[in-house]
Amino acid sequence: MKALVYEGVEHLEFRDVPDAVPGPEEQLIRVEAVGICGSDMHAYLGHDARRPAPLILGHEAAGVIVGGPREGARVTVNPLVTCGTCAVCEAGRENLCQNRQIISMPPREGAFAQFISMPERNLVDVPDDILLSRAALAEPLAVSWHAVRLGLEALHPAMERRALVVGGGAIGLAAALALQAMGVQDVVIVEPNALRRAYLLNLRAFDVVSETSETFPLVIDAVGFAATRATASALTQPGGVMVHVGLGEGAGGLDIRRMTLQEITFIGTYTYTAEDFRQTAAAIFDGRLGALDWVEERPMSEGGRAFRDLRRGMVAAPKIILAPEH
Repeated sequence: MKALVYEGVEHLEFRDVPDAVPGPEEQLIRVEAVGICGSDMHAYLGHDARRPAPLILGHEAAGVIVGGPREGARVTVNPLVTCGTCAVCEAGRENLCQNRQIISMPPREGAFAQFISMPERNLVDVPDDILLSRAALAEPLAVSWHAVRLGLEALHPAMERRALVVGGGAIGLAAALALQAMGVQDVVIVEPNALRRAYLLNLRAFDVVSETSETFPLVIDAVGFAATRATASALTQPGGVMVHVGLGEGAGGLDIRRMTLQEITFIGTYTYTAEDFRQTAAAIFDGRLGALDWVEERPMSEGGRAFRDLRRGMVAAPKIILAPEH
């Protein structure tokens, strides 16, 4: 099969690789749509030791089951594979499983390929009227759904339900959509990139600004660099909640003294639970997350150029979806 393979820093090759082979209780899936994630970009730039070259990246996938009694079923893929038997898995907190695996990280190859294999329990059926390019957004949307859910659960009931999202990429936009779906209507997105800010403003769904000095009860850092953490910790109101979902870099930025003196709750969030993923997929299917028309679709064979364009800040859309040729 053909796949887009990460060969080294800023080096991707679209080439032949061994066919995906499903294991016990796994399905073979013909990939129809797969998104480029920020973590894929981190690996591409050589910033993620968890993803060594050569490796097939990509974990935001939807497609069609090939073979077996479920032949032809349209599915979106929860890429997080967990043991299902440890204490956190049994408590419904699968994302904390110490034996967790995710496709696009060894030992599991990713979905920038014509086919992948996944456990049946990781698949959610997609209605016929939903485009698979939209169903592939379930993974990044679930990341933000999980982050927003935890943030709202931690927010003191006496505080206003108003939120600031730092970063207007896919995770930031998804967080704003999840906030609206959960009843928070006053949402501001901070996005300094003029090209992307203009794109978001054209959606006419949110207040999008280049910067702000206003404080908010709930602040979500959807970028995760020192500079964005500094912004987020400065703009969280006393007694409020700061949710950190971005993985840009590992240190710097937090004003720990202010957060301590003002009793600001900090929550780090990673991926989602299986239930979060199912709830997100349901919200996509019933329209609670909007039209999801903020993607740009490209052939997977041109994936290398897509990464280069993202690297240069030349992509207005929050998400690029790659489509394998079959």
